[in-house]
Amino acid sequence: MREVCLPDLESGQGFPEDDMPNSLDLLREQANWTRFRAGQTAGHYESFFQRANHPSRPLAFWIRYTLFSPRGQPQQAVGELWAIVFNGETGRQTVVRQALPMARCHFDPARFNIQIGDAHLGPGQLLGSAAGADHTIAWDLAFAGDAAPLFLLPAELYAAGFPKAKSLVALPMACYNGTIAVDGQLIQIENWIGSQNHNWGSQHTDDYAWGQVAGFDTHPDSFLEVASARLRLGPLWAPPLTPLVLRHEGREIALNSLRQTLRAHSSRHDFVWRFRSETGGLCVEGVISAPREDFVALRYDNPPGGSKLCLNSKLAACKLTVTDRQAGRGAAPQTLACRQRAAFEILTDDRPPSDVRLEAGHAL
Repeated sequence: MREVCLPDLESGQGFPEDDMPNSLDLLREQANWTRFRAGQTAGHYESFFQRANHPSRPLAFWIRYTLFSPRGQPQQAVGELWAIVFNGETGRQTVVRQALPMARCHFDPARFNIQIGDAHLGPGQLLGSAAGADHTIAWDLAFAGDAAPLFLLPAELYAAGFPKAKSLVALPMACYNGTIAVDGQLIQIENWIGSQNHNWGSQHTDDYAWGQVAGFDTHPDSFLEVASARLRLGPLWAPPLTPLVLRHEGREIALNSLRQTLRAHSSRHDFVWRFRSETGGLCVEGVISAPREDFVALRYDNPPGGSKLCLNSKLAACKLTVTDRQAGRGAAPQTLACRQRAAFEILTDDRPPSDVRLEAGHAL
């Protein structure tokens, strides 16, 4: 088994994968188990999403199986199917959303088994369709990979009350094959690389930027997961928290302790997001960006009430610089880059820019 080094943020040291704590082993085993329990009155959202990019063309898909339960009204819980096909060649992003009552859904709490209407998601396969007001997207996909789950947060935080929103990558570097049909037009999916992901919480983060790269153009085997979250404390905003995990050249660089995320730097202007995290001679800094026309604006209901706006692109560019002056490693920085393979999402309360399409969705 290849050793994956998980650095201690203060010392820069790591430990072999086989010696990881049992709590992390349990998290891996239960990475895709549903956290929601039927009838719970605390508000809850939970999503299992998969995304992938064409190996060389600016094409991507994003398919999301979601459970939404408003606070204090578990009888109003629904299952939602979301799908977007991004086409950077035509500039057309096709979006659908369909909601179904929980009586027609099943989210398994003890294995990876999701059913929303006739759509299914489980180990290695997703099959289904969703109809919006203007379009229909259908999918029949298989996915595979041998990468271990990746945790954006420290393991102990997944069972803690803070933060209220949790996120993990159940299968990084997933390889997808099969078909997607957009309004009956078939797209062959052949060895598209992406990821299968799981997130959940009692409310959405107040404001965030999230990015992911499953294979850089320059380094096809490297994987990046990064976010910058801002939390509102009454009328004030807390400092941004920026966790980052990079798998590169057989190592896992996890800059995600609470102290480290507070020390990291992040700035966002329009659709350009810059971040930097540094500790013990190790520095990772990057920029993720995409043009306005490559985004779709989605309205997400929030369990406590109200809604959030998600600006979503899967055709973003990313440039990452890794400088490692730790013992035994060279000081020369490495540059990882991709032109249109990065996932980039912005969650906000703001109204969408006038030239970004707002997809209201279609509920049954």
